[in-house]
Amino acid sequence: MGMTADLGEARRSSVDDIVDYLYREITTLRLLPGTRISETDIAARFGVSRQPVRDAFRRLESMDLILVRPKKATEVKKFSAKAIEKSRFVRAAVEAAALRKAAEHIDRAGGFQLDACIALQHKALAENDQAGFGRLDYEFHKAICDIGRVPYAFDVIRTEKEKVDRLCVLGLAKEQRMPELIADHEAIAAALKDGDAERAVAAGMLHLTRLDETIAAIRINSAAYFDDEDG
Repeated sequence: MGMTADLGEARRSSVDDIVDYLYREITTLRLLPGTRISETDIAARFGVSRQPVRDAFRRLESMDLILVRPKKATEVKKFSAKAIEKSRFVRAAVEAAALRKAAEHIDRAGGFQLDACIALQHKALAENDQAGFGRLDYEFHKAICDIGRVPYAFDVIRTEKEKVDRLCVLGLAKEQRMPELIADHEAIAAALKDGDAERAVAAGMLHLTRLDETIAAIRINSAAYFDDEDG
């Protein structure tokens, strides 16, 4: 029984390692949309059988990052305008509710928590640390949910955010949007600290529109990154 448990733990670790590796490669655009991924190559890279790779592929497919097709090559999933629209609608609804809750419950400690998040974002900007800024962006939105006493709301926000992270990477890298995003966070934090729910929601919704121009530009300049069905 102990041996079975050990083997199960080893398999989970292998799957986690593969998922983490491919997640980084895909979300940082080192693996571009449409790139084929070989099950055999990944198994050889990690020194495992093909089963853990298949398990990892299933998890990445559930995250909407890869397309697994029976008897065809697995590939990095292309962007879908329809999926992006749906994802952003869901996130906006949940984020607005979380902001209203945060404005209701915020206290001095919560204000300090938001200020600390933003201070670290300024540091990432000064160091041009785009990857670090991306992580800190997650922390800021998680803090809002924690302050609003709806930590479970961040599970939805994170899931929907992950679906468009690759577009965020393109936006940060090509357009240097970090200063604008930090200014948005500062406006959100100021409204929350004032207990002004509607101002916080307005600032939050403006923040979520920052990707609109990036998406439009990518669809024109990099049409191959999008599904054919999106035209």
